[in-house]
Amino acid sequence: MSSKIMSNHSGGSSAHPPAGTLGELPADDAAASESAPGGSTAGPAAARSAAGMSVFNLAMLTVVAVASLRSLPAMAGYGLSSIVLYLIPAVLFMVPTALVAAELATGWKGGVFIWVREAFGERWGFVAIWLQWVQNVVWYPTQIAFIAVSLSYVVGGGSLASNGVYVAGVIIVLYWVSTLITLAGGNLFAKVGSWSGIIGTLFPAALLIVLGAAWLISGTPSQAELTTSAILPPWTGLASIVLIVSNVLAYAGMEVNAVHANDLDDPGRGYPRTVLVSAVMILAVFVLPTLAIAVAVPKASLGVVDGINLAFQTFFDHWHLAWGTPVISLLIALGAFASVVTWIAGPSKGLLAAARTGLLPPFLQRRNSAGVQRSILLLQGVIVTVLALLFVVIPNGNTAFVTLIDMAAALYLIMYMMLFAAAIRLRATRPQVRRTYRTPAMGLVAGVGFVACAVAFVLSFVRPSGFTGLSTVGYALVVGLVIVVLGVPPLIFYALRRPGWQLEPDHAVGDAILVNPPDARDAAGDSPARSPKRHLRVVPRRHGTHPVGRAS
Repeated sequence: MSSKIMSNHSGGSSAHPPAGTLGELPADDAAASESAPGGSTAGPAAARSAAGMSVFNLAMLTVVAVASLRSLPAMAGYGLSSIVLYLIPAVLFMVPTALVAAELATGWKGGVFIWVREAFGERWGFVAIWLQWVQNVVWYPTQIAFIAVSLSYVVGGGSLASNGVYVAGVIIVLYWVSTLITLAGGNLFAKVGSWSGIIGTLFPAALLIVLGAAWLISGTPSQAELTTSAILPPWTGLASIVLIVSNVLAYAGMEVNAVHANDLDDPGRGYPRTVLVSAVMILAVFVLPTLAIAVAVPKASLGVVDGINLAFQTFFDHWHLAWGTPVISLLIALGAFASVVTWIAGPSKGLLAAARTGLLPPFLQRRNSAGVQRSILLLQGVIVTVLALLFVVIPNGNTAFVTLIDMAAALYLIMYMMLFAAAIRLRATRPQVRRTYRTPAMGLVAGVGFVACAVAFVLSFVRPSGFTGLSTVGYALVVGLVIVVLGVPPLIFYALRRPGWQLEPDHAVGDAILVNPPDARDAAGDSPARSPKRHLRVVPRRHGTHPVGRAS
């Protein structure tokens, strides 16, 4: 994104488009100079050299985007049984997602839009990338609310944590600051995401583990029962386990940075390693700090939003280190802020890449001089601002928080069901496409992931026990209304699309979307290494059809 990219509206030209988007797919040189995004003739190698993303950098981006301390307090209330509640969605959702995304990302470029489109057609590919984008719009207020509460422990000892006006105000301000960072372009999002994530997410998580161990070693009584009988979660009805849905969302995002897989020197080998490293780290960040919170903070005192800060306050006050609470709260806020910046940069870029082939009106396709998706970022800013007001309208901040989480989870789970279904279909209909990594027992792995998502989707309409501010019916209606309002627009846009909406030719066709094109494999002796730049003819597509996959 370091290159200047002018909108086709102004007739400007520039260097290559943002790495990791459909716009970087190669085209015939002559045609590309006139019709490729920004008039680029640079191929994937140039894009990769400009991006310069390593396996570690991409893994850290994934950890920062996925792992968050935000979900720990809700699970800490379950004590030792939180291990089971983390492992269930990890085994049934995170592992299938990681394995399936690894195969798809090493077979096809372009992320979830290409994967679903190749399986089910352009309409559903567009729905998938839209859902990946819009669930983030709903997720932003929850993450920034977590930041707001952490900041309240920095300046006011947590006194503002339950003030809805304060929380809403911080959400609005910090979201727009994140947007300005993204609009600046360049690799700033990667730098902020990696290092702030280490400082603000991994370090506090490690510190919680150390403090929890020290708490037990010193002989201080544990607030959670540490016996084998406490490992199994208590059953008090369906609502008692609904918070497991938030755990599914906590693991969401294993596939989101697959859009950057081709920025690696060898995505076929590098991306699966990225998934493995990030998955292990994410699970560790969730389980061990949760247990540390459980041993120190009484269950009755835990809040869904401020529980993590209360845990540090308990630890530091116990050892007469009260000054540590505002310091660590600031670091936690920084880590959460880093994840917001990271996620703004990814899905919205993928949506723009799909949009510029004629799937969104031209006014939503506009980019700034740095090539960043200005109109889309401004649109999601408006939505975030409206959703932030839920913290003012719903008197119970915990209920507002969980409502937003369930809204985001439901939207994202629809996309994941499409992703798993696409992986199964592509294995059957496109067996000739070489995947450097192949998921073992694809039907079983993707099938488990699909069923887990379907069950979690249903549970997202059930209000968790212990939350007030909305009735059981009202809770389901609010979640359902937001799903319809935010999930239906891509179908409407697709039905209303016009030829004039296509501002760029679609280069994401044929071998251009394959990580391992057939003739490149022959030339390389079936080597999994990256293929050299290929010159492909630009294929104009008739409106409403796609040359690859089923017509829509």
